[in-house]
Amino acid sequence: MAKKYENVENISKLLEDEQLGGLLKRLSSTEKNLSEILKNLSALEAEKAEREAAEAAARAEAEARAAAEEAARIAAEEAAKQVANEPETVEEKPKKKTKKTETAVEEPVVEENVAPVEEAQTEEKTETKTFVAPKTPAGPRAPRYFRNGQVQGEYVAKPGAETAQYGSTYRPGARPQTDRPMRPTSGAPSRPAQSTRPSVKISAPMDAPAMPTRDNKAYSAAAKKKTFEKTYTEKKTLSKRALAKQQGMTVEDFDEDKSGYRKVRSPKKQKRQEIQTIKIEHAVVTTQDIPLKVLSEKLGVSAVEITKRLFKAGIMKGINDSIDYENAALLAADMEIDLEYKPEKTAEEVLMDTAAVEDESKLITRAPVVTVMGHVDHGKTSLLDKIRETSVTSGEAGGITQSIGAYTVTAKGKQITFIDTPGHAAFTAMRARGAQVTDVVILVVAADDGIMPQTVEAINHAKAANVPIIVAMNKMDKYEINPDRVKQELIEHELVPEEWGGETMVIPVSAKTGMGIDELLESVNLVAEMQELKANPDRPAKGTIIEAKLDKGKGPVASIIVQAGTLKTGDNILSGTTMGRVRAMFDDRGRAVKSAGPSMAVSILGMEEVPNAGDSIMVVDQALMKQVQEERKNKQRESMIKEQSRVTLDDVFAQVEEGKMKNLNLIVKGDVQGSVEAVKQSLEKLTNEEVRVKVIHAAAGAINEGDVMLADSANAIIIGFNVRPDTKAKKLAETSKVDVRSYRIIYELLDDMEAALKGMLAPKLKEVLTGKCEVRQTFNITGVGTIAGCYVIDGKIVRGGKLRIYREDIMICEGGVKQLKRFKDDVKEVNYGYECGCAIDGFNEIRIGDIIECYVTEEIKA
Repeated sequence: MAKKYENVENISKLLEDEQLGGLLKRLSSTEKNLSEILKNLSALEAEKAEREAAEAAARAEAEARAAAEEAARIAAEEAAKQVANEPETVEEKPKKKTKKTETAVEEPVVEENVAPVEEAQTEEKTETKTFVAPKTPAGPRAPRYFRNGQVQGEYVAKPGAETAQYGSTYRPGARPQTDRPMRPTSGAPSRPAQSTRPSVKISAPMDAPAMPTRDNKAYSAAAKKKTFEKTYTEKKTLSKRALAKQQGMTVEDFDEDKSGYRKVRSPKKQKRQEIQTIKIEHAVVTTQDIPLKVLSEKLGVSAVEITKRLFKAGIMKGINDSIDYENAALLAADMEIDLEYKPEKTAEEVLMDTAAVEDESKLITRAPVVTVMGHVDHGKTSLLDKIRETSVTSGEAGGITQSIGAYTVTAKGKQITFIDTPGHAAFTAMRARGAQVTDVVILVVAADDGIMPQTVEAINHAKAANVPIIVAMNKMDKYEINPDRVKQELIEHELVPEEWGGETMVIPVSAKTGMGIDELLESVNLVAEMQELKANPDRPAKGTIIEAKLDKGKGPVASIIVQAGTLKTGDNILSGTTMGRVRAMFDDRGRAVKSAGPSMAVSILGMEEVPNAGDSIMVVDQALMKQVQEERKNKQRESMIKEQSRVTLDDVFAQVEEGKMKNLNLIVKGDVQGSVEAVKQSLEKLTNEEVRVKVIHAAAGAINEGDVMLADSANAIIIGFNVRPDTKAKKLAETSKVDVRSYRIIYELLDDMEAALKGMLAPKLKEVLTGKCEVRQTFNITGVGTIAGCYVIDGKIVRGGKLRIYREDIMICEGGVKQLKRFKDDVKEVNYGYECGCAIDGFNEIRIGDIIECYVTEEIKA
């Protein structure tokens, strides 16, 4: 309020006195108008309440009248039936009417003639209802009426109404008024009982109509009108889901007729179908390795049942594993099922079929591919250098060729592709790959040195590949040469020279002076002409990867020999599990080329990963290429799983008997893939009975952070061959204390590894007997087992030693000292002449009289 007056004062300051007065007048007039409106609203509400009360009273009166008329009609019908059956009683009834005129008992009889008239008027409006008469007549009703569940007072009749007989007060409990005169009575005739029929002579008064219930509404059955009109909700078209929710049906139980209304379909009585068990007699599989889930579908048996049967047969498999066709066929035979193996054509087979198709009409003569092989330091690279008139030997580390080089030269108008292979013993795989892709092998033998181990190995590779051999007797410029001795040694390996009646060409050459180079090239061309080397340049290209490496600026780089077709830039290529697209090609001199024909050596860019040296490379359609790659990856994954899962009880026991095996984990990184494979194979050969060399990762490329982290987690040593760790990897290796070693010469690497392995060999041990004791008493202690009460008869019993128990000079048990006590104290040792309590680990069958020996193991110092 204070705030209100403050506002008024503020307004008075702003306005003049006359304006303030006018404003107050308007406010007062507005308040008067509001009060008048509120009065009118209250008057309207009162009138509405009176009107609703009058309507409710009228409805109650009409309902009561209709109920009384219906009761009278029923009584008249019953009376008529009794009059027809009992004529005497009908004659007596008029006499009773004349005797008593003021009683309420005769009132139903007076209405007997009125009922038929009223029946015609109320037949359509009301429905029949049988009244139940109480056993005692009803008492007088209270002169009050109810509204909304509360007593509202007496109802005073309006002026002009007929109140002569009933007075000025209306009693709701009284019988309803009719047009005929009625006498006021203290009570109304009672209704007949439900189980009895009313007779003409009514001795008990009928019950008065029921009092109006709450809201002045009668809820009796007689008052309800029976109608057949549909409500709005019933007329509304319901969806199938609504009908299903309302009637508890499913959507499938409904159908839709032409009128658009949905009706409930009567459910069809379907005969119960019996499940027929189909016995499988024949099944077909398409792979040699069959997953158990696929086999269960083929045989119609659950995978769990198959695993149970395999377990009974001694084969441990899970439901996610696979079994071979032979075991699957035996399993199916036990179930009386014939299992047939019918392989489908895989994407790999489709690729091979496509590559095998050759149009002979398009074949042309191609250049021969020559591989230069021999022992280390016999002059292979120097000889090839002389042929190419270039110098690459000075760039080799230690004068040893570290990787394969492929070169194309022209001799007397004809092209020849040379492949130079390393001669060291570690590069056996690289020489084998060179022999597989070559047409002619030039075997370099030093005239002063003769046949060496790697020379013999090269001869064997060439013979295995069924490749003709031309012997180049090098270093003929030296004085200490012995050509006859070399030829004699060649005969020992089934290489007979032509001058001695054989078929092997032996050409004396000198890489320094160039002696015999032309004769050697002529011999190569002669042998190539005899072989009739041909290829189709118009087909998709096919070749072999000679070398592969990871270049920092170019990415994966692969050196290949094209064996058939023509390789072009933009072709989709696949090698092993690696695919890509040819982005660029370079020849042996580093010049960019757009295409490479048969027998041409090129380096290509565009592979996704560094491919494996020795893998074939093919130009494939992109869709087929992805399918083949996926199949090859799946096979590779399955082979890895097989190698990991091939564990039997025999292997476990064998490892336990041999003792603990120490693993030397290594990570090998090299400049090219061929060198990495050579180093890996050489290191794995160093494994002996007590130390196992395990190369956990081998790849081409620089040593990076991932390699250091792998070495840290696997406790491995990193070996780098012609590569070094980058800056980040070097810092990480120093922080994590990972040993990183780099080498340029392979024999230095092998020497260091042998020295390291010698230091890791387990020392030789010997057993030393420390003492003996005799069991004189045994005790059983809960939680410990059997305790032997012993007397030391020789030496001493040591707590950390091993014990052997002898019974009648026969050893029955061997174990460690579990407990050693003297009285109640734990002791480390017990000397000669003392008693002790001793418990043997894992043995409780100790008897009195057993002899226990104690011994320890000591290392034998060199």
